[in-house]
Amino acid sequence: MESNNILQKLDGLESRYEEVSTLITDPSVIADQQRYVKLTKEYKDLEDIVKLRQKYINCLGQISEAKDVLMNETDADMKEMAREQLAENEALQPNLEEEIKIALIPKDPEDAKNVQMEIRAGTGGDEACLFAGDLFQMYKRFCESKGWTLSVTDVSEGAVGGFKEIDFAVSGDDVYGVLKYESGVHRVQRVPVTESNGRMQTSAATVAVLPEADPFEVSINEGEIKWDTFRSSGAGGQNVNKVESGVRARYMWKNPNTGETEEILIECTETRDQPKNKERALARLRTYIYDREHQKYVDDIANRRKSLVSTGDRSAKIRTYNFPQGRVTDHRIGYTTHDLSGFLGGDIQAMIDALTVAENAERMKEAEL
Repeated sequence: MESNNILQKLDGLESRYEEVSTLITDPSVIADQQRYVKLTKEYKDLEDIVKLRQKYINCLGQISEAKDVLMNETDADMKEMAREQLAENEALQPNLEEEIKIALIPKDPEDAKNVQMEIRAGTGGDEACLFAGDLFQMYKRFCESKGWTLSVTDVSEGAVGGFKEIDFAVSGDDVYGVLKYESGVHRVQRVPVTESNGRMQTSAATVAVLPEADPFEVSINEGEIKWDTFRSSGAGGQNVNKVESGVRARYMWKNPNTGETEEILIECTETRDQPKNKERALARLRTYIYDREHQKYVDDIANRRKSLVSTGDRSAKIRTYNFPQGRVTDHRIGYTTHDLSGFLGGDIQAMIDALTVAENAERMKEAEL
């Protein structure tokens, strides 16, 4: 991308930045919560690009100034300083151009959201439950390393350990933008502790990562929700069974994409506080409906792209954890790490970075950058 072409793209965005910075101080915009939230997100994204624009203009100016000194100055010290300035900024220019290209990729509006995650044991019986437990611990440690908050909302434990299913929420900065690549089927190849003959087995667990819907993004008639309470039997010690803190929400929802009506059942046993559990159950209900209503949009994106990096197909096998060889392979981009123990210990950022780079490359092609 030539310098003048980059500046043309950035000049158009600067005028929009000025417009948005005025809009977010308008009382009528502030009163419209949905519009205000969208504009403040846009403002932050544009602010980052405008700062990059200024750095890029300064870099080009330094290059031009240094060339002018080298052509017209006779003082040796001045020319030496100009050569250093030219070398430094000519090395900086392509890096800034790459940053700008990435910044100009249309942002996924979901990326900044918190998430609701589900891990379900698949094929493999007890071993699949144990693997689901391993995956949960992996994400828990990763979230701790990022400074994110993870809270379990519902759990069904396996007979010999692990989980048949575990649902949890993760909140923090740009959580969905990082964890969205984890949706899909994860396979493990190892000798199960439940296998007396020492035979290797392939088991699986499914991971779903759903962007948490804001209240104004989904229309729910709360008066039509049927609430039940029950005594929790999940983690929490003896006290968890003494009061009916667990909540169950039943809601009849009409799918706008199919016209069919279905009953949605949500349970939450996260805390011993029933009102808090109701609040979390409502958040999960909103997220479930939002996900279903936007599935057509997600499918359209997946169909438009050749790779499976951002596929909407949650039945796709995305990754294999091979214990005999000590490796983890992501099948979407062919990325392999041989630090299996570190990976399961939560060190998954390098894998996510590689997936991000692959997706950005696709999106650059789409945006013709």
